[in-house]
Amino acid sequence: MAPASDGNPKESSPFINSSAASDTDKSQQYDGKNMALFEEEMDTSPMVSSLLSSLANYSNLPTGSKEHEEAENNEEGARPSKKPVKAPQLGTLMGVYLPCIQNIFGVILFLRMTWMVGIGGVLGSFVIVFMCCSTTMLTAISMSAIATNGVVPAGGSYYMISRSLGPEFGGAVGICFYLGTTFAGAMYILGCIEILLIYIVPQAAIFKIEGLEGQEAEAALLNNMRVYGTIVLSFMALVVFVGVKYVNKLALVFLACVILSIVAVYGGVIKTAIDPPVFPVCLLGNRTLTSKGYDVCAKVIEIDNETVTTKLWMSFCDSENLNATCDEYFTNNNVKEIQGIPGVTSGILAENLFGNYLEKGMFLEKRGLASEADPDSPATGSNRYVLADITSFFTLLVGIYFPSVTGIMAGSNRSGDLRDAQKSIPIGTIAAITTTSIVCILH
Repeated sequence: MAPASDGNPKESSPFINSSAASDTDKSQQYDGKNMALFEEEMDTSPMVSSLLSSLANYSNLPTGSKEHEEAENNEEGARPSKKPVKAPQLGTLMGVYLPCIQNIFGVILFLRMTWMVGIGGVLGSFVIVFMCCSTTMLTAISMSAIATNGVVPAGGSYYMISRSLGPEFGGAVGICFYLGTTFAGAMYILGCIEILLIYIVPQAAIFKIEGLEGQEAEAALLNNMRVYGTIVLSFMALVVFVGVKYVNKLALVFLACVILSIVAVYGGVIKTAIDPPVFPVCLLGNRTLTSKGYDVCAKVIEIDNETVTTKLWMSFCDSENLNATCDEYFTNNNVKEIQGIPGVTSGILAENLFGNYLEKGMFLEKRGLASEADPDSPATGSNRYVLADITSFFTLLVGIYFPSVTGIMAGSNRSGDLRDAQKSIPIGTIAAITTTSIVCILH
């Protein structure tokens, strides 16, 4: 009981939000009374409990979370914040849908998708894509349920999970998300260097790969990746230091490049169906030969009515004479030239309907072609053939392809910039996953 201003005793309430007294009376009544445990905001006195409460509260939120909470407090009549909060302006399309598409379409789609189809077959690749896309879709549905459960301020997926399931789950998810983003950055850097040095500008390689074979070629490629990877990583660190907001301004330009690349893939499919390109591949029996092992896909050629042996003959025989001793497989099989890119109308899809998993070091053989080989005789001249560089199996293909469907958190991570996060996150994320899944299945 505490005396009132009119001299009559009045029961005092231990709660700050009580309507029994005004804000002025409550501030005078409880100032220095050690009632910090009953306060929501520890602004009255610097007590030990205030310090403990500030540590217990999540004060290390990303930029925008505190401003959002201060804006809510302003609406409830709390102390006004020092800085005015700018209202978020991004909608579903620009804030969630396009960023998710930009992050989902990655280097795996362009570098490893065709290899996966060639190894796993059309049906096996369809199963892999369906499994991976279903996993991300279920994850997006769960995330949407959390996003629509309450107000979603800035802080992204970590904020939503930690506020819905607790800090333990939020911390676990945050650590996994951090590690996943770190390894994904390394993967994209290596993919960028592989495209640059192997397909676009091979002459830019510091350690030359041409003329090397086996482990020497692999070591040279790894050394190039180490040098260029350090350069690219340093550039990325500089961008982060300057500010990612400058990169976000060019996000639409980067997305346009990705979409243009995908459109070019489908354009190439249509073009090869009408007019396949000239890309000859030489076969000995049904084994694929390396292009550096021959200049003409033939054992002998006619020059001035004279039969002359070729470079391919010299690769398998001990001399250039026609009566030379040659490799047994070379003698028993003919040389044939086929098109490496035959087009969709050639029946290649039906031929590659099922998978063809290989052990490391096995010959890359063409299906449907006859070959005469003695299974008991040891294989010779393996460096003249195209060999499998890795042992492939179904779960390996799943692990290689799965990073291609990640990146669904790009929209939810911008929750502080969304006009209506509860509406935009579910619609934009699910629509982006649906779009990219269709593209990957048709790819």
